[in-house]
Amino acid sequence: MRDNNVRGQKVIITANTTWNLVNFRSGLILKLVESGVEVIAVAPEDGYRERLERLGCRYIPLAMDNKGTHPVRDFQLMLGFLKVFLRERPDAILAYTVKPNIYASLAAQLTGLSVINNISGLGTAFIRGGWMAALVSLLYRVGLSRSKRVFFQNDDDRTLFLDKGLVKRAQSDLLPGSGIDLAHFNAMNYGAVENNDNDLVFLMVARLLWDKGVREYVDAARIVKKRYPQTRFQLLGFLDVKNQTAVPREDVELWVREGIVEYLGTSDDVRPFLAASDCVVLPSYREGTPRSLLEAAAMAKPLIAADVPGCREVVKEGVNGYLCEVCNAHDLADKMLQLIALPSELRLQMGTQSRNMAETRFDEQIVIRKYLKVIEECSQ
Repeated sequence: MRDNNVRGQKVIITANTTWNLVNFRSGLILKLVESGVEVIAVAPEDGYRERLERLGCRYIPLAMDNKGTHPVRDFQLMLGFLKVFLRERPDAILAYTVKPNIYASLAAQLTGLSVINNISGLGTAFIRGGWMAALVSLLYRVGLSRSKRVFFQNDDDRTLFLDKGLVKRAQSDLLPGSGIDLAHFNAMNYGAVENNDNDLVFLMVARLLWDKGVREYVDAARIVKKRYPQTRFQLLGFLDVKNQTAVPREDVELWVREGIVEYLGTSDDVRPFLAASDCVVLPSYREGTPRSLLEAAAMAKPLIAADVPGCREVVKEGVNGYLCEVCNAHDLADKMLQLIALPSELRLQMGTQSRNMAETRFDEQIVIRKYLKVIEECSQ
């Protein structure tokens, strides 16, 4: 498809943070701008406005209570979207994360605008079930009912939404996660890791939430360190997240004092940390297609992850890493010990397989082409 088929269109892209748009959607935004699309980013202020605008976006701030369930604030959010949509009259709205997927879609229905949704993960509500899951399911059913397309990042999530009647099959499609910029994430730009076989570095990159498997990672680290005390375990990601499953800062500080883990803080460029690691670990309870594993795969790293939807899309048992039982620190430790026991050349082969998988299945150009096609359809 020719790029200029979308030239002259106006697109709104919205998520729960500008950080999300900058870190996960930069490639898509740049391609849209290059193709002659006017791109308007709508998200709360969180310190990434300038970087977002440097991509070529016009930015409109919109307050969003990302983790709350207060009906008045959520109604105000929908009214905020409605006001923006009536003023801008975009040709298409690209929605990411739970609140925009629901409330931007509801506002779009009232204005007759086309919405393209991306279900990048089911979140805490779906994982834990109960009345909150029932409420979110109802909101999804109503909000997604008229969407032009609903993209999913793994077939398990799509099947769940179809079985619950939250979307129609004709609306749905699959994406390889958010895709990965293979030139940006390229291990060839970094020196080779030269850690000794018994001094390997395991790295977990994630928001520090219990549902990401942080407890299991730390418990597994304790087990492995009893046998290989020099092995290092690192955590990289946001602390103090506003989420009911957030790991308290005091817990992380305690683990650091114990010498169990090293907390690396946060970074806008994870590549040096990935390059310096021997294996990237994500024992999450459920994912869409986890960006941290895609980045690590592109950087040619062996992977260990929980055998759950999303993670198993990226990790092939015994090929580019290992899958462990969810919520099982002992099985996670066993998989880490298996990796430590491998000769270094076999670990390198696993890393090569990760890079091959990133190149053949998760190139962000696949994602961009699908979006361009649907955006073009919105104007027809």
